[in-house]
Amino acid sequence: MRLPSSIFVSVSLFTAETTAALYLSSTYRSAGDQIWQGLTLLFTLVPSVLVQLTLTFIHRDLSRDRPLVLLLHILQLGPIVRCLEAFCIYGSVGRVEEPYVSITRKKQMPRGGQSEEVERQVGQAEGKLFTHRAAFARTSVIQAFLGSAPQLTLQLYICVLQQGVSIGRGTLMVISLLSIVYGALRCNILAIKIKYDDYEVDVRPMAYLCIFLWRSFEIATRVVVLVLFSSVLQLWVLPVVLLNFLVFFLYPWILFWQSHSPFPENIEKTLTRVGTTIVLCLLTFLYAGINMFCWSAVQVKLNDPDLINKSQNWYRMAVYYMVRFMENASLLLLWYIYKTDFYKFICAPLLVLQLLVAYAIAIFFMLVFYQFCHPCRRLFSSSMSQGLWDCSSLLCLMCSPDTPQNRPMGKSVLEPASPTTDKEPPTDRAHDSASDSAEDMPNDTTYDMLNDTIYDTSNEVGNNICGGINGDINHSISCNA
Repeated sequence: MRLPSSIFVSVSLFTAETTAALYLSSTYRSAGDQIWQGLTLLFTLVPSVLVQLTLTFIHRDLSRDRPLVLLLHILQLGPIVRCLEAFCIYGSVGRVEEPYVSITRKKQMPRGGQSEEVERQVGQAEGKLFTHRAAFARTSVIQAFLGSAPQLTLQLYICVLQQGVSIGRGTLMVISLLSIVYGALRCNILAIKIKYDDYEVDVRPMAYLCIFLWRSFEIATRVVVLVLFSSVLQLWVLPVVLLNFLVFFLYPWILFWQSHSPFPENIEKTLTRVGTTIVLCLLTFLYAGINMFCWSAVQVKLNDPDLINKSQNWYRMAVYYMVRFMENASLLLLWYIYKTDFYKFICAPLLVLQLLVAYAIAIFFMLVFYQFCHPCRRLFSSSMSQGLWDCSSLLCLMCSPDTPQNRPMGKSVLEPASPTTDKEPPTDRAHDSASDSAEDMPNDTTYDMLNDTIYDTSNEVGNNICGGINGDINHSISCNA
């Protein structure tokens, strides 16, 4: 059984950031900066309350008689108590005979085209530790993108206005950046385990390193761009942020409305329809907060029973990074045009070039991760490079002025078709219809993202058909391009 080190890292970052923020807010109060003090406390207490609610909800403490634990959560000490509980469980393994043992079946990564299924006994203590790890993985993401990311942006903006970095502010900024990167890393690992829950996933140290570098460059560049833009155009930063947030908040709801699917009722049995709506709104709120600063590895899909899109969509990722790169370049251009003498000691062209290169480096490490370090890359229906090449070919075809609508009608168009003209074989049409019908079939594995429970259903035919959807789509796109 592995040491719950991820829980310790999450609690350490949470405690350090909260302590540094409270100390910095006290310095703002002594200096008479009431606005900075209020915003610093806001970005500290709001995510802390959400973390307490998430831990209480996942562990179902409201339905259990644990008044002391609930009191500690009200006092914002829940993560520390949960961490101590997890280490106590880890220390008691092997000393106490476990009354209950379950059996799990996991597939190994295919080697030579074959995948073996391995059975493993899971004790009650290991199951409890798994629940603790899953809970802290989610709270790390909440703390990172609803607390640390706004906090880092605020403190960097104050540093730019005051032209200085104090020890307390610098410490908080470093801890906040580490918290954001760690939350993004946990989001990537969580997405991998959700999408490939049937397989035994082993993440190598090189994969962790690639994710860390990818997210560090991406998030740091995004925060600096937003701060520079807001320092010269204060009134325009609010529309930019609100537009980004509303697009990603409403996007899952628009897809859900277009699918005409029934309202999801399988989130939690004890929740009413209003409670389910609140939980879904909080989920899309977190999804929008993640995409504000970086690409969300967990893609929300409200019309799916798991609420997660398990398909690997290279096209959506390519569009996101192209649009985000152009947005960053546009914001930096506006900053360069409207910058004042406040930045006369900075080489503005060099700074713009450095930020754009840093974002390109982030994309490079992202490509390296998916191409060489992803633990489940053997299960991809198409490689990362091939998927992005198909996406770029499709975009070039769409943007080309020589489209079929704009082409002049030549002689070959006006003449009747020759009887020897090649026709589409009926087998391809039947294959496409089979692929399209496979999208409506349910998945063979239902994953409850709240309590990490697996419900298996017997629908292997649908699973076999769905397995070839991505490959068929990529093949058809490349042929059309």
